Amino acid sequence: MQSQVKWVDNQRFIGKTASGHSLVMDASREQKTAPTPMEVVLMGLGGCSSVDVVGILEKARQKVVSCHVEIEADRANEVPAVFTRIHLNFVVKGSAIKESHVERAVHLSAEKYCSVALMLGKGGVEITHSWEVIEV
Repeated sequence: MQSQVKWVDNQRFIGKTASGHSLVMDASREQKTAPTPMEVVLMGLGGCSSVDVVGILEKARQKVVSCHVEIEADRANEVPAVFTRIHLNFVVKGSAIKESHVERAVHLSAEKYCSVALMLGKGGVEITHSWEVIEV
């Protein structure tokens, strides 16, 4: 896996992946024209976990209509301002979804499949999870 990050101006950078995709990042506290690199890390965690959760639920033949994850994080007060705690709350909407299946999917993602979560956890970040099932 490869990528490249290039400085654009001020505190703005553009990342490019080997697969040809681009993402703008902005570390400026004033301009805020794009997500910060740390926000991108949180979105990566949410994306990685969500792919797992939805995939596991689909394999369990659960009728998922939508799924999103709300992420809250705390950072250290001193430099480096690393994440110290991250909480992910999965909101799964669908028809006749068993909460036990959602619980299992979240745990499997956290403990076995999500590379981002496992990497952050090994770095000392406390990661917790919760979930809600909404019948539609």
